[in-house]
Amino acid sequence: MNYILFDGPSRNNLLPFTFTRPVADIRVGILTIREKWETFLNTTTTTVTEDYLSDKYPMVEMDENVMINASYLPNDELVDMIKDLKENQAIFKEEDVIAFFAKEAQDDIDFDAFDALEFTDEILKIENTWDIFSKNAEAIQDDFDLITKDRKSQPIPSSNNIIAPKNIFIEEGAKLEFVTLNATKGPIYIGKNAEIMEGAIIRGALALCEGSVIKMGAKIYGATTVGPYSKVGGEVNNAVIFANSNKGHDGYLGNSVLGEWCNLGADTNNSNLKNNYAEVRLWDYETEGFAKTGLQFCGLMMGDHSKCGINTMFNTGTVVGVSANIFGSGFPRNFVPSFSWGGSSGFTTYLTKKAFEVAKVVMSRRNIEFSEQDRLILEHVFEETKKYRRY
Repeated sequence: MNYILFDGPSRNNLLPFTFTRPVADIRVGILTIREKWETFLNTTTTTVTEDYLSDKYPMVEMDENVMINASYLPNDELVDMIKDLKENQAIFKEEDVIAFFAKEAQDDIDFDAFDALEFTDEILKIENTWDIFSKNAEAIQDDFDLITKDRKSQPIPSSNNIIAPKNIFIEEGAKLEFVTLNATKGPIYIGKNAEIMEGAIIRGALALCEGSVIKMGAKIYGATTVGPYSKVGGEVNNAVIFANSNKGHDGYLGNSVLGEWCNLGADTNNSNLKNNYAEVRLWDYETEGFAKTGLQFCGLMMGDHSKCGINTMFNTGTVVGVSANIFGSGFPRNFVPSFSWGGSSGFTTYLTKKAFEVAKVVMSRRNIEFSEQDRLILEHVFEETKKYRRY
């Protein structure tokens, strides 16, 4: 069977992260949503997404296709239902379509003609940006159970201070000496060739993905994900950091999400709690206003390729778009549009020519090419977000 993951109605609620990727390629827990589905289904998947992303994330359509809403995270019960789908059958969770069997991959399906199957069990759904960190503890536990089942961890070096070792899994090539790992509150997963430097203190749940690094003396507590080849130092609480991003120095990051190719300067801090303890509101690209999150704790949402200088301070519930560059004293506004350059004293437009020069240098340091596809995607984001840059 050919499985295709589609963005679904939550795509705009997941901006700025879905400016540069399909919903399926959001990381929550240890794996991306796509990696979860491919592991459960034991096959590759393709994507229905925005037209400007389709060259980089193409769709492969066959005579028979099962379409899956990428906002939903797989579990055994749902996967069994999906594998049993017949033509013109669809799985619903209340009013939401989770999956359907179709001869052609298309968005404008008339589901009245489908045989509706109701999924009644509990399931994780990522439909808002803050779900990425607020549901990360469950996602880490689910991924930990999935990818460590019937496998044996590498031995934990004797120099480390370990609590609840049965909840710790170390992949081949990982390095850790003289660190404290406490897995009583959630599992700790240390990926292939990852490193935890001396003096780090870690409380699970933690997902330290392949090639990533936790710096000396860092304080990390759950549920936190450090994506592949990212580097983290200082204090981090309940944050999700996508691949190839850096928070390498002291400073606090909490209840937050960083996209790919982000960099936080030394002593950058974010607030995750309002002084009056009120519910946090976040910028909503769909309504172009500030939406209620239902959360008391909510920090920074930063899109791909955005960066900030040393001693940057972010207010509670700040949203930074794609390829923004923030610096200077004081608190910048709590919505920073994509391709903004400046800080609390004001912003100008960060021209694509300059932004692309930086992206090329940054990506080349990880031996990754800034491709023509990447350039076209970011140019589209620049044009699409122009209306927000009213300086």
